[in-house]
Amino acid sequence: MNPDVNPYKTAPAKAFWSRGVSRGWNPVDTVDVLGPLLRKGEKVASAGSCFASNMVPYLEGSGFEYVRTEIQHPAFSFAEPEALGYPNFSAAYGNIYTARQMRQLLDRCLGLFCPTEDRWKTGTSIVDPFRPGLRYQAASDYEFDVLTAQHLKRTIAVFEQANVFVFTLGLTEGWVSAIDGAVFPACPGTVAGTFDAERHRFQNFNVAEVTEDLERLWGSVREINPKIRLILTVSPVPLVATATGNHVLPATIYSKSVLRVAAGEVASRHSDVTYFPSYELVTGPQAPEDFFESDRRNVSRIAIDAVMATFLACCETEGIQAPGALSGVKTAAGDAARTLSRAIAEFECEEAMADQNVLSL
Repeated sequence: MNPDVNPYKTAPAKAFWSRGVSRGWNPVDTVDVLGPLLRKGEKVASAGSCFASNMVPYLEGSGFEYVRTEIQHPAFSFAEPEALGYPNFSAAYGNIYTARQMRQLLDRCLGLFCPTEDRWKTGTSIVDPFRPGLRYQAASDYEFDVLTAQHLKRTIAVFEQANVFVFTLGLTEGWVSAIDGAVFPACPGTVAGTFDAERHRFQNFNVAEVTEDLERLWGSVREINPKIRLILTVSPVPLVATATGNHVLPATIYSKSVLRVAAGEVASRHSDVTYFPSYELVTGPQAPEDFFESDRRNVSRIAIDAVMATFLACCETEGIQAPGALSGVKTAAGDAARTLSRAIAEFECEEAMADQNVLSL
């Protein structure tokens, strides 16, 4: 055997830390995709954690149609918009933090799952446990049933209309029903409802569970729309709090590591699934310090600009400058829209309600 012939001899520069990171750093090289992430004319839908809402103004500003199936009726234009990010995604499902939560939402849409604890009654209204932060709540069981059925129908329409679905994984920690395993977006008693240790339990999903949830989710999506493609990402935003009893830092690293492994595993199995490395671009050792705000949790606008410039550089679009440049994204919505999107992502997440101090930072 010739000792001078080995796989590293012919490997590209990006395969080596010295030439791919220390020198010659190009974030586009980290995106492992054969074709463009998005093609001209494609309709894009999304769901996921708070970080996911940041991408919408960039996509629309670059000429892509963002699918919206559940928007406020013009007759109610006088009313305040919904809070907690419900208007920021393709349907009004708000922030979806775990793969199990997304899978169960689609199962509910398809009539495959009906959670036992499906409503919380207060003195004047009925709260949706799976959208606990809704500003406008049903006043009766009948109204609640009608609104819920409409929401599930509009969610199905997202997958029927989209060419590409972007799902951003945020957490492995969740609070579930002890009765049937239904996953709540926030611990009962934080945003709404009342915590009951006999009815509500903590679960920290592992790699096998997240992988299985993603596989089943994608199988259901493909039944609705066989031609749709999936882009998986992992949010770089750390946990606001952990219920594991451990320090929040290692709890965060565990959570993100599980999500990254599961996303990579699913992407490797399916030609129509791609992983985009937003987590690595923001948290890797090559990332500058100013990619996070002073609290070292909230991702800065500079980082979001860099991530989205990289994403759009891998799409069929024009006018995109060097990845990472602040001017690299041409958006009709402008700075105001991006600032608003970021503010929503930072301060209107159900997860943040786990730490009331975060609202005063």
